[in-house]
Amino acid sequence: MTETIISSASKEVIIGFDKPFCIIGERINPTGRKLLAAEMAAGDFSRVEADTLAQVAAGATMLDVNAGIPLADEPKILADTIKLVQSLTDLPISIDSSIVAALESGLKVYQGKALVNSVTGEEERLEQVLPLIKKYGAAVVAISNDETGISEDPDVRFEVAKKIVEHAADYGIKACDVVVDPLVMPVGALNDAGVQIMKLIRRLRDELKVNTTCGASNFSFGLPNRHGLNAAFLSMAIREGLTSAIMNPLHEPELAAVKGADIVMGKDPNCKTWIKKFREPMPEGSSAAAGREGRRRRRAR
Repeated sequence: MTETIISSASKEVIIGFDKPFCIIGERINPTGRKLLAAEMAAGDFSRVEADTLAQVAAGATMLDVNAGIPLADEPKILADTIKLVQSLTDLPISIDSSIVAALESGLKVYQGKALVNSVTGEEERLEQVLPLIKKYGAAVVAISNDETGISEDPDVRFEVAKKIVEHAADYGIKACDVVVDPLVMPVGALNDAGVQIMKLIRRLRDELKVNTTCGASNFSFGLPNRHGLNAAFLSMAIREGLTSAIMNPLHEPELAAVKGADIVMGKDPNCKTWIKKFREPMPEGSSAAAGREGRRRRRAR
């Protein structure tokens, strides 16, 4: 089965059909966050540090890092942010920018094998980004749109994904290093978006045999109880072959859906990850808690 290997200097993450679902934490992104954008532009990364540690604690597998701030020096800010994040955690990083110079700036300082977010099917973008992927030995997110825009037809989006995979091969980039984003449409605006995306994810798994990712919250845009709807979407998409998502690990309904799907799909042996994440702490002073603390101390000696 296809395996996409992403790494930091000391930790390796494998995205794959038979691997636990890869949660790519989305919080280090100033888009729509005016305070974070202002702080990053001013060289204040305290909120970035807090978001990094919170996502790691919540259970993220990787972290997406974006520094898209209007009128700011994005290449420098992105590189500085990546260096900070790598000093705080060993989780691998998805380097996220629409500016090619910023992507290269991030890749130059990154320690390990990064995931680059992203390339589209536009010829100019392919010619700019794919050589960087090859040069730095990275993997890349392939977004299923091109010069014609984003098609509502899932067959068209499949063909764009296929085109990107084929172009990547021309540069010596293996299909396992292309993670396709099939573009999740908001179901509140397009009634059959759920049915369409499930079929498309399945085709990408079965025909192109590529790993996939998405912006999970797009599905629920504009609707009430977004967390519940996102959770339902994620669990069903995982069944069809979705192997990762850019999402907020601090939202427990979505996190529980992903961790529960890992159990259902046989990717959490003995439910160890689920138990570790969700088991209620023992009451302080209880005999069980005291016994556990005693065992912990003996192991630490």
